Amino acid sequence: MGDNVKSKLSSKLPRVSRRSVLKSAAVGATAIGAGPLMFNIAKAADEPIRIGFPVPLTGPYGSEAQEQARCAQIAVDQFNAAGGLNGRMAELLVRDDKLKPGEAATRTLELIEKDKVHFVCGSLSASVQLSVNAVTKARGIIYVSISQSDAINEAKDFSKYTFHEAMNPHMTAGAVGRYAFPKFGKRVAFLIADYAYGHEMVRGFKRAGEAHGIEVVAEVTHPLASKDFSPFLPQIQAARPDVLCLCNFGYDQMNSLKQATGFGLKQQMQMLAPALLYNQRRAGGAAAYEGVIGGTNYHWTLENSVASAKAFNDVYRKENKGAPPSDYGAYGYAGVGALLDGVMKAGTTDSDPVIAALEALKYDKYKGTQYYRKCDHQSVQSVFIIKSKSKKDMANEYDVFDIVHTDEASETVLRSCADLGHEA
Repeated sequence: MGDNVKSKLSSKLPRVSRRSVLKSAAVGATAIGAGPLMFNIAKAADEPIRIGFPVPLTGPYGSEAQEQARCAQIAVDQFNAAGGLNGRMAELLVRDDKLKPGEAATRTLELIEKDKVHFVCGSLSASVQLSVNAVTKARGIIYVSISQSDAINEAKDFSKYTFHEAMNPHMTAGAVGRYAFPKFGKRVAFLIADYAYGHEMVRGFKRAGEAHGIEVVAEVTHPLASKDFSPFLPQIQAARPDVLCLCNFGYDQMNSLKQATGFGLKQQMQMLAPALLYNQRRAGGAAAYEGVIGGTNYHWTLENSVASAKAFNDVYRKENKGAPPSDYGAYGYAGVGALLDGVMKAGTTDSDPVIAALEALKYDKYKGTQYYRKCDHQSVQSVFIIKSKSKKDMANEYDVFDIVHTDEASETVLRSCADLGHEA
């Protein structure tokens, strides 16, 4: 290049001082250093909000678990349809825990470490949920349980990351006992599924019965997933109770009721099933369940008086050929729905802000107002006492229960924070 050309180009370039060169170099170095951080922030803002959902899709509680997954997905779909969290969509990752604590722990650990979930919701057994809770609390992941348990609220198992959306046995059996014992008599027998859920239900009935002077005349345990109840029912029949409390769940509840009906027990005593299940009632038929009284978190006929129940039913019916949702399905809907409400209120998926938001949350997903008690994160909610209808009284195939009483939402029906081992 000739000297004249160099001179012309140089005259067009700005003069650059040494100070400006050093300043520019420093800014460039800062930008390079911040690059990965800015990338990670942008990535976090775009990534989906992942919710792990371990439930027993196979096994004796499979119908309830599948229903919970369907209803949880509705909550996710509604959150996404509303725009998510500033455009961040939610994603439900369903896993089969096979109703086994060890399997549940493995699946939960995979969800956290491999799938990088932000939250976990699910489980459908008192012992399984404790296994899930042990994994999540050790890793600082919020867990919303949607199955009945007393122990999960107790200080030895609880952590700040633990939330319990489902009713607990103390609430459920307590409500049913307070309703039934004054009406049907004081001689009480128990048929008990021999694991945590069954024994916690018995404890709830006994505590409720103290005020009514009940006399326990038989306590008969059976293994989980029993098919033949003939070894157990004669022991109960021989005790001549006024009331039989069926402290079991799922197919165990259905099979024991069918066989108890065959033994003629329903003509001799009032049957109570603290968690009286919609799916099992429909599967078991009107004859086996007729006249049985129990408790529930939900029955679809609440739509006649509760706006949120009608809204929930309407969206479920649209996706399920006109059928209404079940009681345990509603737990899946509310567990995930309330969690996502907390995320929206916190404006983040970070655990501590979401915990604070959930502790302050008042929510009405399907049954009226609920909230989490701060000391143990138990959802305070109404309990409905239901009675199974005879076939002739059913308006349609889904009209299986009458709601005969409501225990309104109140902390007074819970065990106290001190009883649970909490300081406040």
